[in-house]
Amino acid sequence: MKIQVNGSQREYGENASVAEVISDLGLTGKRIAVELNLEILPYTQHASHLLKDGDRLEIVQAIGGGQDDFFTLAGKQYRSRLLVGSGKYQDLEQTRLATEASGAEIITVAIRRTNIGQNPDEPSLLDVINPDKYTILPNTAGCYTAEEAVRTCRLGRELLGGHKLVKLEVLADQQTLFPDVAQTYIAAELLVKEGFDVMVYTNDDPIAAKRLEDIGCVAVMPLAAPIGSGLGIRNPYNILTIIENAKVPILVDAGVGTASDAAIAMELGCDGVLMNTAIAAAKNPVLMASAMKKAIEAGREAFLAGRMPRKRFASASSPIDGLFF
Repeated sequence: MKIQVNGSQREYGENASVAEVISDLGLTGKRIAVELNLEILPYTQHASHLLKDGDRLEIVQAIGGGQDDFFTLAGKQYRSRLLVGSGKYQDLEQTRLATEASGAEIITVAIRRTNIGQNPDEPSLLDVINPDKYTILPNTAGCYTAEEAVRTCRLGRELLGGHKLVKLEVLADQQTLFPDVAQTYIAAELLVKEGFDVMVYTNDDPIAAKRLEDIGCVAVMPLAAPIGSGLGIRNPYNILTIIENAKVPILVDAGVGTASDAAIAMELGCDGVLMNTAIAAAKNPVLMASAMKKAIEAGREAFLAGRMPRKRFASASSPIDGLFF
């Protein structure tokens, strides 16, 4: 049977227990937290709980200095769940400083708009964003047809020496910048067949998200709100449904405005958040990048901790049984 472990697909025999997976990862006896299908599984049930095909496990190890909490994209593990764009900054130096402050490990690059070597007479983004330090994620920003998007991904692959990981977005119009989902399906199918690892931008539509997963995309990236709007997550229950139905990483993309928006996305259970304008358009982009890093970490920890249930009426913080009068 196939199960998802920290974002990667693994195969185990029938009736495999959670404890067997923990052993397989070399984590037996270590301080860990196990999340099974978005619910915390108590350690007392690790040995007795048998897995089913399609189950999704997140296993987090507590280590000195914080949690070793990875997520996986196309077989590679990343510590930072914040992905950032590289556009809209005042200059390349501000780009460098904000990127470093964000702690991001994956940096998106608009191939049609950014010089990464196409023009040797102009400064290159790669002068400040070292490909040996960061994963460069070519994206198809500004593409309005599947054909345009596929050509752009091929160009990015050549410019980056055979790079397979791409962010696909096919836009419907210049006013809304909403995705053209029909064209996105076509482009995703072509790119997957060509061997690309496709992270795909789409509407906050659970049906569209699941279809893109079924096509073979390695991550699905529903919008929180229109690109660059800063409106935050408009349909949290749609995002939650997408997460609950998914067997690949789900990352909110577009519409984040401030740190609380990023924290909410992570508290819903998203694997990560991608943003550009929220940082680059802030009055102090470097400080905002630092705030976003902390928000992502806090939201993730809150999700793993499991929030208290909402209640209609007050509940005393201290027990009232056995009081002395």
